[in-house]
Amino acid sequence: MGEERREQMTETQPTVFDQLKAGLHDSVGFSRGKLSLITTDLPSPPQRPSPAEIAGLRNSLRMSQAVFAAVINVSAKTVQSWEQGARQPSHAALRMLELIHDDPGVADSILHRRPEPRTRVRGRGSRREGAQVR
Repeated sequence: MGEERREQMTETQPTVFDQLKAGLHDSVGFSRGKLSLITTDLPSPPQRPSPAEIAGLRNSLRMSQAVFAAVINVSAKTVQSWEQGARQPSHAALRMLELIHDDPGVADSILHRRPEPRTRVRGRGSRREGAQVR
């Protein structure tokens, strides 16, 4: 193994020694009452829905592809490609689809939330001081 490869590995991944040292440090902190250890069950990865299931979810919400895309924060073309089976949703999009499937009210709350007013900072060449942004 080359020297460059070793340097890359040590920069990105802690060594076994470093992992053991960190574990022992946490153990000592816990035994002295300075650290509380809490076990958390992490959610399993979302299931990959079929193109028909994605379209079915969208249709059950009575949303167009464009509106559904806005709720999930992707483009309408992306939703179209999912429904045609040309592309797969990203991990983040899969989690959003799962949340919306489990609780359709999530989509409504995203869709009907009141956006904060946008403020735009004008750089050089702005028209006038109080001009409204359209």
